[in-house]
Amino acid sequence: MSTPAPTLLELQRAVHRSLCAHDDATAAACIVNDGIDPAARLGIYRNTFASALTNALRLSYPAVKRLVGVECFEGVAHLFIEAEPPRSANLDDYGAGFAEFLTRFEAVAVLAYLPDVARLEWTVNRALHAPDVASLDLGRLYTLKEEEQARVCFTPHPSAGLLRLDHPADAIWRAVLARDDAALAAIDPATGPVRLLVHRAEEGIEVSRLDEAAWCFTEALFAGRPLHFVLEDALCADPQLLLAEHLAAERLVAFEFADG
Repeated sequence: MSTPAPTLLELQRAVHRSLCAHDDATAAACIVNDGIDPAARLGIYRNTFASALTNALRLSYPAVKRLVGVECFEGVAHLFIEAEPPRSANLDDYGAGFAEFLTRFEAVAVLAYLPDVARLEWTVNRALHAPDVASLDLGRLYTLKEEEQARVCFTPHPSAGLLRLDHPADAIWRAVLARDDAALAAIDPATGPVRLLVHRAEEGIEVSRLDEAAWCFTEALFAGRPLHFVLEDALCADPQLLLAEHLAAERLVAFEFADG
């Protein structure tokens, strides 16, 4: 009795094992040998797969690549791909765990700031690819009653992100991408922590430092806490001014009302 043909799902899983685990046995058995060995065919797919993912990591982490060098970066990328294959067909989504992977990679442990640079680059990458959304109609806010204003909970722009990092990753990132060796040499990697706001503006990606009070206020605002409590708990000198700045920069794109 002949062996039944595998289902599409079984075949997809077999190819996945070939690409990610170098297990060609099942997939090779489904390939007709017409002059090219089935294992060689799968090797072509595997090389293309690895090349595409490595390029995705290069695009998302250009400063990390320059800090460690091309050879080291591609070696780390290869190990990362083996450890964390993609779970989405969109290559823009690939690489979210790269910073945490770097914290466990002994070959770059001497660069203690490297994972923080990677965290910043991933946040920049997410901001770059975040969807466009309509601006908040500020006129709606002006018409709210005082009781309604207290219950407002804001929604941040999809590109907006906050980071608290142990090292001055923003300064390192800028110096590396600008190829400014003098600026890079002047940075003390031990200075920190830094608190960063990342946002996509009309002019491009903005990375700004905030002091602790402004960062905590912004974190609470972006988390959707009712405005009354955000303002009441604020430690910054002029929270109303900071709120106005976020609104003017279109970092807040919608609002709803908290219960009660």
